[in-house]
Amino acid sequence: MTLQAAPGSAVPAPRILPDRLVSPLRRFATSWEALLLAVAAAVFVANALASPYFLDVWNLSDATFNFTEKSIVALAMAFVIMAGEIDLSVGGIVALCSTAMGEAAAAGLGTPGLVAVGLGVGAACGLFNGLLVARLGLPSIMATIGTMSLYRGLSYLALGDGVLKGYPADFAWFGQGYAWGPLSVEFACFLALSAVAGVALHRTVFGRAVRAIGSNAFAALFSGLRVGRIRVVLFVLTGLASGLAAVMLTGRLGSTRPSIALGWELDVVTIVVLGGVSIQGGSGTMPGVVIAAFVMGLVTYGLGLLNVPGIVMSIVVGAMLIGTIALPILVGRALRRRRTA
Repeated sequence: MTLQAAPGSAVPAPRILPDRLVSPLRRFATSWEALLLAVAAAVFVANALASPYFLDVWNLSDATFNFTEKSIVALAMAFVIMAGEIDLSVGGIVALCSTAMGEAAAAGLGTPGLVAVGLGVGAACGLFNGLLVARLGLPSIMATIGTMSLYRGLSYLALGDGVLKGYPADFAWFGQGYAWGPLSVEFACFLALSAVAGVALHRTVFGRAVRAIGSNAFAALFSGLRVGRIRVVLFVLTGLASGLAAVMLTGRLGSTRPSIALGWELDVVTIVVLGGVSIQGGSGTMPGVVIAAFVMGLVTYGLGLLNVPGIVMSIVVGAMLIGTIALPILVGRALRRRRTA
C-alpha cells in the first residue's frame, strides 16, 4: 500500500544524507605529515629568533649539509623498515666505503673510479646483509648489529688511528659543490631521490609488495611474492644509499677516518620512525620521511647555533625516537579505554 499526502498538504522535501567521505584537505590536516609540518615551521621560527643570521640564504644552504647525507640513507632505510626489517650497519658501511675510497685514492685512482668504489663496496655490504637475512634466516637486527661491528672493524684494521687525505681536488664537488646558486649538490640529489622513492613506494607494484611483506610476510609469500628476493634488494639499496652518502661525506670532509659516520644508525632510524613509518613494518609514507628529515636537520642545526654540546644533541635525538615510538601506543591505549568506558 502506498501512502499519499492529504489534499492541500505540503509534500515534505526529500531528506539528503550528508556526505560522510572525508575531503583530502581534512584528511591531510589530521595526518602525521601535517603535524610534522607544524613542528618544522615552529623549529624554523625558533631558529630564526635564536640567530639573526639563520635566514640568510647561504646559511640555510649550509644547514642542509647537516642532514642530507643521513637523509639519503633514511630514504632507503624506510623501505627496509616498512618490510618489517632493520639495518643497523649503515654507519659501518659508510666507514668501510670511505676507507676503500681512501685506499683507492692513495693508489692513484681518479674521481669516477672512487665513486664506483664507494657505490660498489656499499652494494656489496648490503648484499651480504640481505643474504644473511633472506637466505640464512637470521633476524635482521642481530645480523646487522654483527655486520655493523664487522664493517667498522675492517676500517679500523686498515687504518688504525691513521687518516687518509689524498683525494683528487674534483672529488670535493660531491660534498661541497653547488648545483645551482645556493642549491648544493647534496641537497639536489636528496630532493631527486626523494621524488624517486616516493613514486616507487606509492605508485608501483614494488612499493605495494614492500608494504605487504611488512604487514604479513607469510601471506605475502603465499600470494606469490618473492619475499626473500625483495628483502635482498632492499638491503642492497640501503647499501647503495650508504655508499652514496660515503662519497658525499668523504668529499665534504676531504679525509677518511675509521670513526667516520659513527652513531649514524640512531639518527637514520629516528628520521624514518619520526616520519611515521611503523617500526613493526607495513605502513608509512615517503613524504613523512622527507619532512622528518627537515625536522631533524633544523633541530640539530638550531642546537648547533646555540653551541649545544654533541652529547646533548644525542640525548635530544634519543628522546625524539622514544617519543615517536611511544606516542602512537599511548594514543591507541587512550582510544581503547574511551571506547570501553
